This record gives sequence, structure tokens and C-alpha cells, in this order.
Amino acid sequence: MQTDQATRLNKALARAGLCSRRAADDLILSGAVMVNEIVADSPGIRINPAVDRIHVHGREVPLGHIRSSDHLYLALHKPPGVVTTAHDPQGRKTVLDLLPPNIRGRRPFPVGRLDLLSEGLLLLTTDGELALRMTHPRWEHPKIYHVRVRGRVTSEKLSTMLGGMRLAEGDQLAPVRARVIGDRSPRAQDHAVTLEMTLRQGVNRQIRRMCRDLRLHIIRLRRISQGPIHLGDLPPGASRPLTSRELKALRASLDLPHDIPLAEEPA
Repeated sequence: MQTDQATRLNKALARAGLCSRRAADDLILSGAVMVNEIVADSPGIRINPAVDRIHVHGREVPLGHIRSSDHLYLALHKPPGVVTTAHDPQGRKTVLDLLPPNIRGRRPFPVGRLDLLSEGLLLLTTDGELALRMTHPRWEHPKIYHVRVRGRVTSEKLSTMLGGMRLAEGDQLAPVRARVIGDRSPRAQDHAVTLEMTLRQGVNRQIRRMCRDLRLHIIRLRRISQGPIHLGDLPPGASRPLTSRELKALRASLDLPHDIPLAEEPA
């Protein structure tokens, strides 16, 4: 094995786009991964992707030519009613169903989640290392949402969010910066306003649970940015590859090498 090219097994599987690094850990510890026909017993085993042969559930995983420039990096405008998963046991439409067949065949996976009723920007990639950093609490990658709510939005409620509120279930949240944008509904009885909320945490259904505890009813929840990537005017259900400038900014924000060429968009 050439030690100058050695990398951790879980990292190699993630970079190949097979799954996230955490999921790779689970695969390895379950005995599903073999290195040169020997069952791997630790995610930290160091392998040479250009030389060693890796099998997962008996199928070989090509590792030798995976580079950052070979990966897919996509921005998708997820509409309401679409689930953020690669496969849904209930048969509902998934975010992968919105992609062209040639891109779907390269098996990109979503970075983070948007719940069934939420909409907006969702990044998909085959780059497991980037996905891991974007979702890991250590990096505190900011996400901005526009949330249309009905109810009394007071300065006290905004201060509660900014102070780091505790949810009814006991979860202690990091501070969330929230401000009112746009005008109130023209119907006085509606009391509807739009909040811009910036999160650096990934608690499940966080915004919906926060608004519930503050007696605010969500009418519409839309994510408009993840880190330096913005939704812009991308139509609902549509996707596009990240530009070279966007990818460079995204990787730089995660302390990843960013002086790489972007792979050509699949034909």
C-alpha cells in the first residue's frame, strides 16, 4: 500500500458518493465492507483508493479515480409535498424524482433535509466529505429561511429566539436571528407577517417547533440560502449545477480545498 496516498476507509466511501461518512461508519461496523476480500472491522482503516479493492454488500465500489472535480454539486428548488430522501417506502415523490434521469443515475444525495410541507433551496451532491461538513454542528453552516406566519410577532418573541429558546420537548436551541421583513397582510384580522430566520443548528423541524411554542402559525416556510449558495429565481421543481464561483465559495467556507475545476454538467 502506498502510504502517501492512504486515506481512511470511511472517508474513501464518502468521497465515492456511496453515502455520508457517518453512514459509512455504520456499514463498516456492520461487517458489510470488505477490503481486498477481508472484512473491515474499523472505519479508521487506511486504504489506497488507487490500489485497494473495496466491496460493499459484495459489490465493488470504484474508488481509484474519484476526485472533487468528478462530483456533482446541484441546487434544487424543492416544492411542498416532496420528501427529502432517495427512496420513500410510502411511494411519495422524492427530491431525486425531480432530477433528469442521467443525473439521477449518478446517485446524488440531499445535504440535510426539508420537511414535507417546506420548500426552497436544497443542495444535492455525490461529495460525502462536503455533505458531512455542511451538516456537522462544528461548522455551524448558516441557513436562511423566509417564514410566513400568522399571529402576534412581538419584540419579546424575537428576543426569545435570539436568546436561544428551550423547546417544549426540552431541546435547548442555539440563538436564532429573526426579523420581520415585508408588510403585514392587508387584512387586519389576518395578522400575517414574514420573518427572515437565520439558523446555524440542525434540530429536527426546529422552525416549526419554535413557532408552535411561540403561538405562531406557519403559512409558508421557504429556505432561501445554505451558506454562500442562494435560491435566487430557480423555479419550484427545477435544479441546476453550482457554478465554479459558487463551488469555490462553498468549499472555502468549509475549509475544503477549493482550487479545483468543476465537472462538466452531464449531457
